[in-house]
Amino acid sequence: MLSAAGVLLHAQSAHKEWNAPFPPHRVIGNVYYVGSSFLASFLITTPEGHLLVNSGSEETVPLIQASVGKLGFKFTDIKILLESQAHVDHVAGHALVRKLTGARVLAMAGDDGVIAAGGLGDFQYENQWRWTPCPVDRVLHDGETVALGGVVLTAHLTPGHTKGCTTWTMTVEDQGTPYHVVIVGSARANPGYRLVDNAKYPGIAEDFKRTFQVLGSLECDVFLGAHGWYYGMEEKFAHLSESGRNPFVDPKGYRDFLGRSEEAFLKDLEAQKSNSHGAGK
Repeated sequence: MLSAAGVLLHAQSAHKEWNAPFPPHRVIGNVYYVGSSFLASFLITTPEGHLLVNSGSEETVPLIQASVGKLGFKFTDIKILLESQAHVDHVAGHALVRKLTGARVLAMAGDDGVIAAGGLGDFQYENQWRWTPCPVDRVLHDGETVALGGVVLTAHLTPGHTKGCTTWTMTVEDQGTPYHVVIVGSARANPGYRLVDNAKYPGIAEDFKRTFQVLGSLECDVFLGAHGWYYGMEEKFAHLSESGRNPFVDPKGYRDFLGRSEEAFLKDLEAQKSNSHGAGK
């Protein structure tokens, strides 16, 4: 177990790497990227205020604030703060965003308690990562919607990476054409995750299997995620200025991502099962 000082030093070192700036940009319709090169945050604008998906680390918040301003919007117009997964790199900035904007914080059941406790209760990282606790104003459940200014997002429970890991879907109109947007929470078991005989999360493997079923059932035209590398953000951004083509419209990329992710999960699961059976001989 790391000491409090060790946790702080570890966090500070990691946060410097996480928060390299990246150009804010319009993805499609009223969906904009305002995160760092590693931590994805999305601004969804409406006439009645805006929604922010993911606050990053506390050090990410000034970067997000500056990016929102560069796009011509007001940071203080953010009315709702959402999350993809209750890990330090996606929600540690929640308390600061809430303080600066007065936004209501909404989180999926399973992640809500971890956010409110500043990392306590996380099945994997509670002795490694801590952050400023942030009250949750509304606890969401699978299939519930969040609406603001004519925009409606649907929260899909896609657990495994965290117990309340959330994938968001919405329909966006761009130049008269509707597009199905999917912001994937995660489909990944981090290094060190125990998928077999996990006393702190006994249902983790079944939850991951459920997640792949849910993600596979979603209609997706525009594939986004909690990290830019999920959907090839840097490569797609480089082609954003090409006339007549939006590289973020990528249904094939979504299917390829799901296929790779599920294959990696099943390979890891089988290896851990084999090791568990071998240890029991």
